[in-house]
Amino acid sequence: MKADPVKLEIFKSLYASVAEEMGISLRRSAFSPNIKERRDYSCAVFNRNGVLIAQGDHMPVHLGSMPMSVRAALETVDLKPGDIVVLNDPYAGGTHLPDVTMVAAVFADNSKRKKKGGNEPLFYVANRAHHADIGGSTPGSMGKAEDIYQEGVRIPPVRLMIGGVVNDDVMRLISANVRLPEERTGDLTAQLGAITTGSTRLLEIVERYGFPEADQYASHLIDYTARIMRSVLRTVPDGVYEAQDYLDNDGYSDEPVRIAVRITIDGDSAIVEFSRSAPQVRGPINAVEAITVSAVYYVFRCLIRADVPASWGILDPITVIAPEGTIVNARPPAAVAGGNVETSQRIVDTLMLALSQAVPDRIPAASQGTMNNLTIGGADTRSGSQFAYYETVAGGMGARPQSDGVSAIHTHMTNSLNTPAEAMEYAYPMRVMRYSIRRGSGGEGKYKGGDGAVREIELLTDARVTVLSDRRVTRPYGLSGGAAGAAGRTDLIQNGVTTELKGKESVSAKAGARIRIESPGGGGFGAKQDATG
Repeated sequence: MKADPVKLEIFKSLYASVAEEMGISLRRSAFSPNIKERRDYSCAVFNRNGVLIAQGDHMPVHLGSMPMSVRAALETVDLKPGDIVVLNDPYAGGTHLPDVTMVAAVFADNSKRKKKGGNEPLFYVANRAHHADIGGSTPGSMGKAEDIYQEGVRIPPVRLMIGGVVNDDVMRLISANVRLPEERTGDLTAQLGAITTGSTRLLEIVERYGFPEADQYASHLIDYTARIMRSVLRTVPDGVYEAQDYLDNDGYSDEPVRIAVRITIDGDSAIVEFSRSAPQVRGPINAVEAITVSAVYYVFRCLIRADVPASWGILDPITVIAPEGTIVNARPPAAVAGGNVETSQRIVDTLMLALSQAVPDRIPAASQGTMNNLTIGGADTRSGSQFAYYETVAGGMGARPQSDGVSAIHTHMTNSLNTPAEAMEYAYPMRVMRYSIRRGSGGEGKYKGGDGAVREIELLTDARVTVLSDRRVTRPYGLSGGAAGAAGRTDLIQNGVTTELKGKESVSAKAGARIRIESPGGGGFGAKQDATG
């Protein structure tokens, strides 16, 4: 049946609102500042076949990869009413270990439906939240590592809730392997509640419109998004567009790590191939396939100017080729903590650079290209308990073809917020000494790249400090004659001595030490004109 345009808009709004309300529930009930303050979570709705229908306006790096988590859950667990699966295994649909995903099937609670056709799932709901610590060798679970076993507890798809009852065995197992068990339990419980919220709202839609119509319009939304994506691809000139960019290093070697892409546009379809990318590496910057697919999803969605459903239809006309054993599709047991946060950003940069050859009037210069991950952990002398702080630091956005970039903002694969100084100082034994724009760090050009940020924190107790970052050697590129943005820098200031930390490093620091991150600026766009114009 042909979709009614009015009803299509209604169902687009309804399904998106379910995902958004799940996010509100999760944020308001979470324990950790990373979730309740920084909004480091994502929620999504899937149809009865496990195909993505709608997402909240949350984290791009989560949303394009979450369908693989749902697929892994469905392939592993036979979901029954009241069951909720938990997982974080990057090699089973996850991204990196701190990102914990929950998946549940939504069943009809109407007894007539059960008698007529059994009780098959009507929808699936899922959410993902970045936990401030998930075990491993360093507080915050985001440090240097040579394999995934050093990065934290690895959870395959297992039932955390069975028939509506929490599986205490699984909860205890997770709690025994992390540094802040009460915080983890609180955040996991918040995720369980968000699943319930999503399930309830979807059943309300079914109650109002009936499942046949709700299901039919879920399919219409996916098809509609695919048609829009195909129409956008037809506006891109046919051809082959290639680009490469580099991560600074893997933390163990000084060798740059190549990301190479070849995009073939043919009418209303595209092939995105990463075959010339570097082999997987020793350090923690390997990306699993879900991350690469997520980055492709994000970039091509950015080409769509219309307000379309954020469904899996975006990838319907796009084929992604990411060979196993490479930096963009690593094999286990490779370490992957930084693949989610750093390599994802460089994949986006490389895709954008390639597409700038095809549609230069639509593609901005490179943004900061890193999330500047900072984790600090140790014993909180105020309470005697352990603490683990995690944050990403904003930077410069690349200049656009018609306007300057934005300063001190999270870009591309991260859509999180900063931790407010008040919340940080209340929750952790730390003090914010400076938080400002890094003036002059954006690349010059006809349109200037956004400036980075300066974030300086003083420790009030001895702690372990870990930095996982990039663009400390390479710089965010400019386009059409624009200059590159400034590289980033991290300093440890201790006993009056300033030491520049490497982009990927973990050090012990004493109370009174300060950590200062100067994040990269965005690239400029267009040649800068002199005063005579």
